[in-house]
Parts: sequence; structure tokens; C-alpha cells
Amino acid sequence: MTGWRTIFMGTPEFACPTLQMLIERGEQIVAVVTQPDRPKGRGQKLMPPPVKELAEKNGIPVYQPLKVRNSEFVEVIRELKPDVIVVVAFGQILPKVLLEIPPYGCINVHASLLPRYRGAAPLNWCLMNGETETGVTTMLMDVGLDTGDMLLARKTALDENEDISSLHDRMATMGAELLAETLDRRAAGDLVPQPQNDADSCYASMLKKEDGIINWHADARSIHNQVRSLAVWPVASTTIGGQVLKIYRTRIGSGSGEPGTVLQAAKGLLEVACQSGSIFLQEVQLSGKKRLDCTSFLSGFPLSAGTLLGNDHTEDEHQ
Repeated sequence: MTGWRTIFMGTPEFACPTLQMLIERGEQIVAVVTQPDRPKGRGQKLMPPPVKELAEKNGIPVYQPLKVRNSEFVEVIRELKPDVIVVVAFGQILPKVLLEIPPYGCINVHASLLPRYRGAAPLNWCLMNGETETGVTTMLMDVGLDTGDMLLARKTALDENEDISSLHDRMATMGAELLAETLDRRAAGDLVPQPQNDADSCYASMLKKEDGIINWHADARSIHNQVRSLAVWPVASTTIGGQVLKIYRTRIGSGSGEPGTVLQAAKGLLEVACQSGSIFLQEVQLSGKKRLDCTSFLSGFPLSAGTLLGNDHTEDEHQ
């Protein structure tokens, strides 16, 4: 425990393990700052961010500014006199005037090995690009987008079949552990911030629905990486008989044929040809139906070899 007056800024589930760690360490959390409640689901009911729920459960004051750069909100933070601000997947860029308030800085937990994958979706893009390792980095924030000096980093190997769901959970836990070490060592004064090499950087842009549309003229590994990187949202998809088929899980095969052609659809195996190689669809969901393993899907939606899967998604299906 540092004993520092701490403000935590975060929004999604990914940030919760770090906030929980701070609570369990007994850190003096004077406030939690998170995004405003947003409408969700078919009923568009206003739902609180996961971080807000965790904070309120633990009796921590919560602030939900529409814009953190608002001068009135900056004064609120100044009056709280934080020694440090911890930021994990908050969702807004912090202005210079706010960054300069805490004497020990604004420390960010970023889900990549900086300077690689700066930006909004580092975990998704490292899977999409077939990286064999990733990790988390703590850094002192500056006015740039994930450009601040690095404090600590921790690496982990990536299995070729790991998807975004399991990676998200691993990195959330790893980020919390690394932040604890970062705080202890910063309090002890034995951390030397290291500048990033901008030449090694790449940008992990925010995901769009159209990123999920499968192009069967890509190679099998690229399509497999697309599926596992987008398995939570927007989910990789193709079309079959004019209906959208979402694909949640695949494995790489060695078959060949016209890209998008079903090579086999029997005995629980649904293999589709790619530009080079093939993939086996293992978990799918037809539009308006339940998510199913391939065996269950084929029992209710029999296919034959030679069926062509396409990418003729309509604009309406992506609204």
C-alpha cells in the first residue's frame, strides 16, 4: 500500500481487476471517474459501466463527466488533491491541465507491449495480425495517444487458437498485477521512466462492424485470426443462402478448392476453402438463431459439399 490519495479512471470490465486490486490493497481511493451510463440492449435501458458498479459496491464516490476537459470538472479533480491518478481503458483523452495535477503522475495500464498497438483495440489487432506474444505496459501519460514514457512491461505468449475473450481476461488480471508492482516501485523511487521509440509504433484503430465480414479470398490463417480476434464484437461473419452466419470459433485445415466453397459438411465437420488452405467452422450462429457447435448446426441446417458461402451482407444487416 502506498498511502497515496488515488483517483481511478476506467470504464469497462477490463478495468475492474485493477480497481479491485487497489481496493484490496487498502489504497486511499478518493474517487472513481468513469463514462456516463449508456443505453444498451433491445430496450435501450440506461446501464452503468462495470467500473461504476464496482465502485458503488465499495462505497467509493463516482464521477461521470461527459467531457473530462471541462474546466469545472478539472477543478473538481484539483480539489480532491490526488497524489496519483490510475487510468485503465477510460475512454477519453486527458488534457494537459489534468495530467499535471497529481505529483506522481497519471499512470496508465495499456494492453500491449508499447510502442506497439497504441490506440483503442490493441488486443483485437494483435490477434488479427497473428502476433505470437503480447503483454501489458504501465506508462506515465502525456498529451499524446499512448505515447508517454514507459514504466514497466510484462510479456506473455499467445497460442494460435486463443480468442479475444480469454485474452481479455488474462490481460486484465496481468494489468492489475503489473500496476501493483508499478505503484510499489514508484513509491520506493526505483523506477526510471523510459521513452518510447516512435519508429516501432503501430496503431490499433477502433473496430468497425465491417471488420467482421469474411473475405474467403484471404488465406486460412488470416481468416482464422479474424474470427478469434472478433469473437466478442463485431463477430466474423459470412452469408449462406442469403442469411448472415456469424462464426465464433474455427481451426485451420489443409483442404483446397474455390474460396468460400464448402468442402465437407458431415459428421460434425464443416470445412470451407480459403484462397490457400481451409478452415473448419466449429461454433456458429445463423441470423435469428442460437449460437451452436458445428454438429448441432448441421443437424438443423444440413449442407452439402459444393455450397458457396459469400460476403453479400446488406447494409441493413450492419446498422
